[in-house]
Amino acid sequence: MADTVSDATFDAEVLGSERPVIVKFTAPWCRPCRHITPTLEAIALEHGDALRLVELDIDDNLGVPSRYGVLSIPTVILFSGGEPRATVMGAAPRRRFDEAFAPYLA
Repeated sequence: MADTVSDATFDAEVLGSERPVIVKFTAPWCRPCRHITPTLEAIALEHGDALRLVELDIDDNLGVPSRYGVLSIPTVILFSGGEPRATVMGAAPRRRFDEAFAPYLA
């Protein structure tokens, strides 16, 4: 299960993290966002404590999505070392997430 972050907690929880963090930009009404949740949870589970999965509700938090150019959801960004490293937009299949994230989850 993903933790929730907000505009107020994003910098400390995501950018300040010592391990990679997958951020799912989402909203409660977004069906494709719900569709990719099991995939992201499986990836996080496979990497255990070496990876963190969080969600940010774009309806309640406008600052962070704006800062990272999130114009549609679902958008998933992997952050590592305080920087965005890989982005997957839309309800992509598992292999797309694996390919995008692999260089940062070795």
